[in-house]
Amino acid sequence: MKIKIAVFFGGRSVEHEVSVISALQAIDALDKQKYEILPVYISKTGRWLTGDHLLKVDNYKNLKQLIADCDEVRIVPHADGGSLVQEREGLFKKPLIHKVDLAFPILHGTFGEDGAIQGVFELMGIAYVGCNVLSSAVGMDKITTKMVLRQNELPVLDYVNFYLKDWLSDEVAITQEIAEKLSYPLIVKPANTGSSVGISKVNEVDDLRDAVEKAASFSRRILVEPMVTNLKEINCSVLGDYEKAEASPCEEPLRTGEILSYQDKYVADSTKGMSGAKRKLPADLPEAMSKHIQELAIATFKALDCAGVARIDFLIDETDNSVYVNEINAIPGSLSFYLWKAGGKSYPQLLDQMISVALKAQREKNSVTYTYEEVNLFAGSLQSLKLGKAK
Repeated sequence: MKIKIAVFFGGRSVEHEVSVISALQAIDALDKQKYEILPVYISKTGRWLTGDHLLKVDNYKNLKQLIADCDEVRIVPHADGGSLVQEREGLFKKPLIHKVDLAFPILHGTFGEDGAIQGVFELMGIAYVGCNVLSSAVGMDKITTKMVLRQNELPVLDYVNFYLKDWLSDEVAITQEIAEKLSYPLIVKPANTGSSVGISKVNEVDDLRDAVEKAASFSRRILVEPMVTNLKEINCSVLGDYEKAEASPCEEPLRTGEILSYQDKYVADSTKGMSGAKRKLPADLPEAMSKHIQELAIATFKALDCAGVARIDFLIDETDNSVYVNEINAIPGSLSFYLWKAGGKSYPQLLDQMISVALKAQREKNSVTYTYEEVNLFAGSLQSLKLGKAK
C-alpha cells in the first residue's frame, strides 16, 4: 500500500517562486511506486489549492488561471491523523476527503520554514518531514540561532541586534553601540528572511541608516555583524535527526559581488532553483578543513534539534582560516539534492531517508502522553471544583 504524501509549497513568502521550483523537483523525484502524491499549493494570499494543473511549471506563468483551475483545500484536524478535504465545484461533485499519511512542507521563508506550518501539522495530528516547530522557528531567526550556537560553543561572528522600534527611538545610541562592538565594513540583515533577501553591506556609518531601513522592510528585528573581507563561503548539508546524522560534501557557492545575492542563487537558471546556481562542488578545501566543516555542520544540526535535511552555511576568513557558522536553512532550496548527489546519494534515495526520519519522529510522538484519558474532573461532583463566578 502506498504512503499518501501531501506536498505543501508556494506560501506567503518572498521566496514563493523558489518554493514552487523546489517542490516540483521533489515531486518529480519521489518514487511513484511507493508514494501517492497530493500537491497542495499555498497562494501568495494564503489560499490552499490542489489539482493536477499544479504539477507543470509552465502553468505558473498565469497564476490567475492556475488558481481558477484548482480546487480549494481545507484541513480537518484529528489527534489520530487529520485529513484534507478537497472542495470541488459542480452540482453533483462531492468533496474529496484525503487521508494523508505524511505532510512534506517545501515552503521557504515565512509561514513555512519558521515553524508556522509545522504547528498546523502538529494540530492536525499527522507526521511531517523536516524540522519540528521549535527547531524551525529558531533556525529561521538568525539572532536566536546565534544565541543557541554560542551557548553550545559553536563559532559565530560577533553581532549587535535590535528592534526597529528601538532604532527609531534612539538611532544615535544604537549606532554608538555598533561602533564600540564591531568594526566596519558591516553586514546588516533582517533577522528572519532567507535567500539573501534584505541584506546590505555598510562601509561607513553614513550608510548605516539606509541599510537598516532596507532590512526593516522585511523584519522588525535587525542583525548587524562584521563583514569578513577575505571571505570564502562554504555550504554543507546534513541529513538525519538527533540520534544519527551525516554530512554531505562541501560546496563553495560562487558570487558575482561581495555578498552572495538572491540573483547568484536563483537567477543563473531560474527553472532549477538553488540547484542551478554556480558553484564549486566539491569545494576547493584541504581535506582537514572539509572534515572540520562537516563536523561543525552536524554539531549545529543537533544543537538546534533539526531533522530531515538542512543546509548549514559557513564563512571562512582566509586571513587566518577561521570558520564561522553563518546560518541554517531548515528547508533548503532544491532540498540540497545536488550536494548529496555529489556524494553518491540519488535524489529519490535522499527523499526516502527524509521520509523514514519523519515516520520515526511520529512514532516517538505517539509514545508520549499528552492527556489522561482515564481522568475526567467533570465526571465527579462539580461542587468539588469550587468554581467561582466571573466578576
